[in-house]
Amino acid sequence: MAIKERYQNPAIDDEIKLRLLTYNSNNLSDLYLIEKIEIYFLDENAITAENPDGLTLVETIDAAGVIQEDVGTYRLNVFAEDTKYRIGRYRDVWTVKAYEDQPSHTIVQVFEIYPNLWYSSPIPIVYNFSFSFQPNKLRKGSNQFLIIEIMPNVPSAGNLRQYYENLAIVSDLKITIEQSCGDCMPQETDLRMIVEDDSVDYREKRFGYYRLNTEDLDCGLYDIWFKLEFGGNVYISDRFKLQIYN
Repeated sequence: MAIKERYQNPAIDDEIKLRLLTYNSNNLSDLYLIEKIEIYFLDENAITAENPDGLTLVETIDAAGVIQEDVGTYRLNVFAEDTKYRIGRYRDVWTVKAYEDQPSHTIVQVFEIYPNLWYSSPIPIVYNFSFSFQPNKLRKGSNQFLIIEIMPNVPSAGNLRQYYENLAIVSDLKITIEQSCGDCMPQETDLRMIVEDDSVDYREKRFGYYRLNTEDLDCGLYDIWFKLEFGGNVYISDRFKLQIYN
């Protein structure tokens, strides 16, 4: 069993992280109440005039199964066991209340379950990956996501490139940040390490998102690099520069 994000090509028997982020006036804000989450399969064989999307209820999950990770940040872990789930498209429908004195409403999100990506080869995997990220300059006090892109260096034939992109989607991605220049740079190497092999949990296809809070970071230059585990290999990116400035 693997643990996947909703956009990380989950397969049958994977555990899927279904996240919900709620905002009020552009700020992450807690809901008053989450009542339930209903998961529907979009079944082409169930399409009718009254049900044009073929919605078929798979399961209803009580709010007790929801984990609140932070302000306005919720996660539901769903086990896609083969007795309930199959390959295809789904909707997770969250019934919530924003305020106690307001009626319940629903928030509809989507995910898809894919076939397992079996592959074989007479030789070890020899392809490589390129990494990039943005932004590479942040004003001190910023608290925002770095966007990391993973690009397979393979022949440009569409099917082959897309296949390796799909494999990269399900691979573990980690980030390391180390201070390399600045007025307050520690002498000890271990104290320069701001982030070390931290998992990039938010994944969307070939992109990863990592929230970096710079409030407690000194101004200066930082080395930043990424590690991808894929096909029994470990790919480590070049050291990039990240600047924190006043």
